[in-house]
Amino acid sequence: MAKLYFIFGAMTCGKTTALLQAAYNYEKNGLNATVIKSSIDKKGDRDVVSRLGVKREVDLLIEPNESLLDSIDLDNTNFILVDEVQFMPKKQIDELWMITKLLDIPVICYGLKTNFKGELFEGSKRMVELADELDELVTICECGKKARFNARVINGQFVDEGDVVAIDGIDAEYIPLCGKCYIEKVMGIDDNWFNQG
Repeated sequence: MAKLYFIFGAMTCGKTTALLQAAYNYEKNGLNATVIKSSIDKKGDRDVVSRLGVKREVDLLIEPNESLLDSIDLDNTNFILVDEVQFMPKKQIDELWMITKLLDIPVICYGLKTNFKGELFEGSKRMVELADELDELVTICECGKKARFNARVINGQFVDEGDVVAIDGIDAEYIPLCGKCYIEKVMGIDDNWFNQG
């Protein structure tokens, strides 16, 4: 039986690069990989774009209210690769899971686990609930520790308010931070917090 994989990590950890490498490897070996991303992700328009400059046009740009079962050519795909899965609604994640179990097609999803407030995205929450395998890709904070948080920066300032979705490089900038740096830079709390009455 095929598996549903969730490969996640903070910004700049290489999720999209890993997806592009996987698509290349499958296709090089004569397998049909269907690459999907949500239309919510405006970065690159119809392309999946890595910060390293590598890109690939998606096979399917999916709308939030669209059915994956109706949109994917399931008879002509060996693997499904999803970029920015956090933007997908619960219903689409359920469809991906059913594809793995009922049609025996592996699905590998890449995305953020949490938003800039440290809260699970809807799609990521459902992925954590259903995925057969979870794999965290690691990146580092500016202090050198493991980064797990995605801090939003607007006009050079860290912010903790605003719409959940703001696209990197278009609406905002994101910086991966460790927990301590996130508390200090985004929440504005330092070590003196413990000494306050």
